[in-house]
Amino acid sequence: MRLQHILIPAALCSLVAASAYSEETDHYRLEKSANGYVRMDTRTGAMSICEERTGQLVCKMAADERAAYQDEIDRLDNSVKALDARVAKLENSLSARLESQLPSQEDFNKTMGYMQQFFRTFKDIVKDMDKEDGDGGKLNQKT
Repeated sequence: MRLQHILIPAALCSLVAASAYSEETDHYRLEKSANGYVRMDTRTGAMSICEERTGQLVCKMAADERAAYQDEIDRLDNSVKALDARVAKLENSLSARLESQLPSQEDFNKTMGYMQQFFRTFKDIVKDMDKEDGDGGKLNQKT
């Protein structure tokens, strides 16, 4: 009985491993050509030209795929350049706009002087109101 519990899972694992190996070996298909081999990716249909060098198979993309690949690289490169230019333009216009809207140091100091004068005057008015009430600055207790 225990032997069944061991053999059945082992058989299932070996079947799964064999099918995974089979899928991996079926991923590419090699065909002999006059100059070497042609490798086809059975999943995508991509073709590569392969040749033997020092006992190893070296594969390169087919010419039409290489041209399409290079076209895509060029398109993406142009897109990146356009985006870089756009970002630089936006950053420059934003910083220039912000700098033009900020007050000068002289204007800032002048405004701060006005604010200080306003608050001093307001504080004096509050003190005068407290003296008129005769509270001497104490708050009314309502509880």
